[in-house]
Amino acid sequence: MKSLFLFFACLLAPILSILGGHHEILDLPGKKGPGKGKTIVLVSGDEEYRTEESMPMLAKILSQKHGFHCKVLFAWDSTGKHIDPNNQAGVRGWNHLKSADLMLTGTRFRRPTAEDAKHVTEFLNAGKPVIGIRTATHAFTGGGSFGGKISYGAFGPLVMGEGWVSHHGRHKVEGARGVIEAKNAKHPILNGVKDVFGPSDVYGIRRLTDKDTILLRGAVTETLDPKSKNVEGKKNDPMQPLAWLHPYEAPNGKGGTTFCTTMGASVDLVSEDLRRLVVNACYHLTGLDVPKKADVGYVDPFYPSFYGFIRDKEFWPGQDMQPADYGLGKTPNAPEPKGSPKWPWRDSPAK
Repeated sequence: MKSLFLFFACLLAPILSILGGHHEILDLPGKKGPGKGKTIVLVSGDEEYRTEESMPMLAKILSQKHGFHCKVLFAWDSTGKHIDPNNQAGVRGWNHLKSADLMLTGTRFRRPTAEDAKHVTEFLNAGKPVIGIRTATHAFTGGGSFGGKISYGAFGPLVMGEGWVSHHGRHKVEGARGVIEAKNAKHPILNGVKDVFGPSDVYGIRRLTDKDTILLRGAVTETLDPKSKNVEGKKNDPMQPLAWLHPYEAPNGKGGTTFCTTMGASVDLVSEDLRRLVVNACYHLTGLDVPKKADVGYVDPFYPSFYGFIRDKEFWPGQDMQPADYGLGKTPNAPEPKGSPKWPWRDSPAK
């Protein structure tokens, strides 16, 4: 009887290990495509811009249309029962960076443990590429560091090329329009990119140098309407950088490359060409030829909620969201944060 028990225990152990290691993430193996054989880890976890919505949507496009194996990490509540973007220490699954060719992050003020920070350090020390959207300029906070060389607070300035500076445009009032930097207009990351607009405002930028390659600048627009005019006057003279490539130095001194855009709220990614910009960057940074016009159509319908802080402590327990709820064939539709402006330029479920 004991030997029979041991037999089944050995048989079930690998299965339970797989389930235990993957229930905390959304794991999407790649279909056929140029990205086959390459792995992207997409890290969600922010209180404001809804990366728990945008990262699964991007992972579906990258895996199903372009062949990349995608793993989405989420911030969990302290007990591990449900996704909770408000828990700064809640991101689980950093160990998946071990097998990653690229990290795509949109975190905001996260506090990884010293053990989890080692996985980020090893990734950077290998000189692997990073893509950061929106709040990746202030991705981490707290007293920790990566390899004793890059403090959590310095990750933005040193790895992404910029940290938190300011809201250059009026928050929830003025939008952002991408304007191609003329001298870099032929860069492959800009293939097929012509019309980029987002209702999140332009961020202030002050640390970029001649070593950085600016691809887009951000024109502040009068309203959140995609057809609104650019604001006249000093606010757009000069326009702030909106997307760029940055050469970073890892804790061990090795060099790597990051792509950063200060756009990236889930509602920003309603913009087809913003999605294309991110997908193009994935190709470019993993050493693949960038398509002339990458297919970035949604795999499943995408119903993004407007950005904003959710301070109701019962909200996330009430939603009880799990990674599988964002999986293939699923289309979550979260309630709007209180005080959200009306923004009709996105899909919504039929009533």
